Amino acid sequence: MADDPKQPDTPETPAPPPKATADKPASTAPAEPLKAEPKAASAPRPPAPRPAAAAAKPAAAQAEHVPKVAPPTGPTEPPPPAGTVTPPFITSLQGAMPGGIASLSLYLGDWTIVVPVAQLLAVTRYLHDAPDAQFDYLSDLTATDWPPRTTEGRFDVVYMLYSTRLRHRVRLKVKVGEQQPVASVTSIWPGANWLEREVYDMFGVTFIGHPDLRRILMPEDWQGFPERKDYPLEGPGELLMENPLDWLKLRQAREEAEIE
Repeated sequence: MADDPKQPDTPETPAPPPKATADKPASTAPAEPLKAEPKAASAPRPPAPRPAAAAAKPAAAQAEHVPKVAPPTGPTEPPPPAGTVTPPFITSLQGAMPGGIASLSLYLGDWTIVVPVAQLLAVTRYLHDAPDAQFDYLSDLTATDWPPRTTEGRFDVVYMLYSTRLRHRVRLKVKVGEQQPVASVTSIWPGANWLEREVYDMFGVTFIGHPDLRRILMPEDWQGFPERKDYPLEGPGELLMENPLDWLKLRQAREEAEIE
């Protein structure tokens, strides 16, 4: 079998670039560059230690720069703005009883009359009977405690009045001291009976002329008044006794004596 003839060793010639034709021009766009592979994310560096000079100040040093705010001595009672029309029943009350109004306040459309304690019964009687007032309904009676207020009286006894005939309302307020009694309004609004008993039970305010002034929520032998702001959170009632069950035994003995 004859061997094939050997071809001469000649270098391979590159293929000629494509020629442009009439239909399609030759591509002249440069070749896309190679994209580098993304590097692995490096671990985050730990934060540098803070210098000793920038360390937090002690709590005692910070407290020195905190301004001390005095406790409030009572609610804000803004006077009526200039040009405000006073309700007719207040105007007639000012004319009928010149000393019956200590001050007036108007806030969010609600009128408040601050009444001296000595004039409370006369003012409430007038507002109940006057034709332009006719406040025949005592919707609520409560109190607030302001221990820092010592000159005007520690407590505010508040009366919310409403007229079912004339459809208007007003708020009365008297400022009384810790041992200062207040006249009872049960002769004008009988519904004040239990409301005044609650204020007496929770705040220790005494009402003169009340038909049955005694505790209504706490036991009769309870010590202290829970709604006062200086009343301890744990309650001093039974904790001040040597045996916490003494007051229970005393109450049970009283109940048995009443049954017999």
